[in-house]
Amino acid sequence: MKLSEMTLSHYIDVLASDSGAPGGGSAAALTGAQGAALTNMVCTLTVTKKKYEEHWAVNEKVMHRTAELYKLLLDVMNRDTEAFHEVSAVFDMPRDTQEQKDARAAAMQKGLKNCTLTPTEIMEYAAEAIDLTHQVVGKSNQSAASDLGCAALNLKACILGAWSNVLINLSGIKDEAFTAKYRAHGEELLKKALPLADEVYETIHQSL
Repeated sequence: MKLSEMTLSHYIDVLASDSGAPGGGSAAALTGAQGAALTNMVCTLTVTKKKYEEHWAVNEKVMHRTAELYKLLLDVMNRDTEAFHEVSAVFDMPRDTQEQKDARAAAMQKGLKNCTLTPTEIMEYAAEAIDLTHQVVGKSNQSAASDLGCAALNLKACILGAWSNVLINLSGIKDEAFTAKYRAHGEELLKKALPLADEVYETIHQSL
């Protein structure tokens, strides 16, 4: 069963188990999905209120895209755990001959790269969602301001959690070009997203 199709209590039980997956990557994606969904909710509560009519256009744009983003994050939540299982399967491969050892090493490198791609994707979605959340600060339903602040916190936790998963996988990859590319990309995402997430939360916090 896909993680996103489990009941909440079942998912938490599996997360708490010794299975190793789902782990931090999938948890980060779920946190990001919550953040995007919260922003979506705030926008939905804004476009139904005549009081905020001048801001309906931006809220409608953000509402539609965050609805797509939380679904994308739930999808990558599932795929991140699948990528982990690919790496786990490598440990069961035979290593009696040099040929087997070489095949095992190649499979491990392939698996680690795939385990880098999914949290990178999570980071990209989270960064976009943070930017979208920032766009509706001061232009959305004030009664739901705390929810927008909570969205920013969830999305910040998501992008930082995913980054940790990128880093731990890069540490085992021997392809220096690949490692340099994804480290630089992740750092650039953080550079843009984290200040926005903090600004959203602080602005909201001061307005309450």
